[in-house]
Amino acid sequence: MGSGPSKPAPSSTQHVFSSETPVRFSQDLVNALQASPETDSTRAKDLELHIQSRVTAELARLDAETTQELTDLEARISSTPDSTTESTNTPSTTIPDQTSSSGGPDHKAKAEGDRTRDLSRVKVQEEIEKLKSKLKERQLKEDIMKDTEVNKAKEKVVACLRLNDRRPLDCWKEVETFRREVGRLEGAFLGRVLE
Repeated sequence: MGSGPSKPAPSSTQHVFSSETPVRFSQDLVNALQASPETDSTRAKDLELHIQSRVTAELARLDAETTQELTDLEARISSTPDSTTESTNTPSTTIPDQTSSSGGPDHKAKAEGDRTRDLSRVKVQEEIEKLKSKLKERQLKEDIMKDTEVNKAKEKVVACLRLNDRRPLDCWKEVETFRREVGRLEGAFLGRVLE
């Protein structure tokens, strides 16, 4: 039992295989391998170039698809205002066609599209002006700054946090008061907006 070692001796990490029959290559094969200019580095470079060319082709395909989708989307968007202007009875149907005496059908279609685009631009400008006037009426920030209860609650929170800079959780009462005041203001604002 004790005559042999219990652990096998460490062997090298290389494995050597021996065959029972000798391996022979033809002279043509040996000459072809020796004459080949390819090495591991050239094969790696060829593989890298092949991968790069496939990635470039795929990116070009994706770019073409994205461009096509964008073109389709723009066409749908540009056709949408035409259908909505007809359904909302805009003045585009009441404007007389001044180009009917000059030019062919292509010229008429182009003039009609320009007129519709100009009218929709005017309509958008009018909507923007209406929204601006509504926003001026609301003046939420000024209402908040004018509210003395919210300002008092905010000042109490700031003072408490400065006093208890190492223990900010001691200011929970002031924070709760501030939240109540802000909630009151939000409720008043929503009441005005939803009217």
